[in-house]
Amino acid sequence: MIHKINVNLVKLIAAIILFICPLDMLYWFYDIVRTLALIGFSFLAYDARKKKKNIETVIFICLAVLFQPILKIHLTKPIWIVIDLVVGVWLIASPFIEERKKK
Repeated sequence: MIHKINVNLVKLIAAIILFICPLDMLYWFYDIVRTLALIGFSFLAYDARKKKKNIETVIFICLAVLFQPILKIHLTKPIWIVIDLVVGVWLIASPFIEERKKK
């Protein structure tokens, strides 16, 4: 089942969710985001590891740890906004960057 999941779709969904985070949402929304981010970034780390993309593997593992909901890393709202937007942009740009590298 896991091999049928489209990596670019996971990246797009994660980016959209992260772009919503800077809005003023209820606290439970961010708990759900943390859980979904942990699942998504863990999947992306697994996929990157399978493809022997060591740098991406490390990045996704770090993101999974940063967003995980169990031992929350408490940062200020402005810092989270920057993280959410930068990671979201990178997630959307990464398939295009990867495609350019292939050419």
